[in-house]
Amino acid sequence: MAKSLTIHKGDKVRVIAGKDKGKEGKVLRANPHAERVVVENVHMMKKHARPSQKNPQGGIIEMEGTIHVSNVMLVCPSCGEPTRVGRRREDGVRTRVCKKCGKDIDR
Repeated sequence: MAKSLTIHKGDKVRVIAGKDKGKEGKVLRANPHAERVVVENVHMMKKHARPSQKNPQGGIIEMEGTIHVSNVMLVCPSCGEPTRVGRRREDGVRTRVCKKCGKDIDR
């Protein structure tokens, strides 16, 4: 069974470990099964592509690679600081909560 992530697509995150430590970016994709996320302009990789209909020239394409979710930290939209994420249940709806300022994290 896949673990539920506290970081979702569209969230702003800061990288806290690895070669891109300190960079911030938006989460483009999240893979809860592998516990990995793709963050824009982080962990850039080169991919060799064959000529295709979409890319008739082919060549070397630079694209974002995945990064483990433990190496990124959510940036709270209200206080603007990287923070841990708590969960609160109100009326059967689960909401994410900033551990620093205590406000709800809306998507």
